[in-house]
Amino acid sequence: MKIEISKMLQKKKKQIIDLWMKNQMADATLRDDLISNEDLRSQSEELVDALLKKLTDENLTNIDSADFDDVYEILGGISITRARQGFSPRETGTYIFSLKDALLTILQQEIKNDPAQLYEATLKVSKLIDSFGIVTFETFIKGREEVILRQTSEITEISTPVIRVWDGILALPIIGTLDSARTQVVMENLLQEIVNTGSSIAILDISGVPAVDSLVAQHLIKTVSATRLMGAECIISGIRPEIAQTVVHLGIDLSNVITKATLASALKHAYSILQLEVRKKQLAQNSSKTN
Repeated sequence: MKIEISKMLQKKKKQIIDLWMKNQMADATLRDDLISNEDLRSQSEELVDALLKKLTDENLTNIDSADFDDVYEILGGISITRARQGFSPRETGTYIFSLKDALLTILQQEIKNDPAQLYEATLKVSKLIDSFGIVTFETFIKGREEVILRQTSEITEISTPVIRVWDGILALPIIGTLDSARTQVVMENLLQEIVNTGSSIAILDISGVPAVDSLVAQHLIKTVSATRLMGAECIISGIRPEIAQTVVHLGIDLSNVITKATLASALKHAYSILQLEVRKKQLAQNSSKTN
């Protein structure tokens, strides 16, 4: 007598969920700091319910069946959420594959007296859950890529702060490698701040740039040119001896750019352009002392 796998599993839904939760709770890598046991059970029940509700013996061997659209949608949501919460790929994979363990255990209990049907049913269920696992991994990777891109963008924004050091003077310390994408962010932030503050001098400090090659130099020159088009003068500070030697060795022409060794020197030059003078305050000395 041929057993209808889908109906058998549907009747055992509660046992499947309980066994699946038991498998997950027994896993040493369970991240109860990222998801509570209640949320984990609710999440697991939703997935099992969606799977068994649409599962038939016909679509059991058709992973592309439209009947599983809801299942794939739930898996996608779980994967994206776990990627954002900080779960590892292994932890996410363990989640879906522990469901397979629960399903195969139920099959073994129910079809133990018919090895041929047990083998056939085990093969079909394994292939189905494995396909779900692949979709889970693919979606998880996309989620992680989104997180990485967002973090990279946030770090880039944080690492390119435009500072108003004086009326009419802006400073932008650059830390790390200056590539094309980051140069665009630097220029946009700097030009926007020039417009917002009406500043006439911008200081680019490259003390935190590990090395300057021809590409980095071209990026700096583009930034200087864009700043001048906005009507502001640009000063590059933080020219260390090794950077100066590299620039000369590469034959890079920075003769039209004002360069200074330190930010303090650049700021002093900016003051002179604006005809400002900063002097240390002299304390008045009493010409006489009272007894």
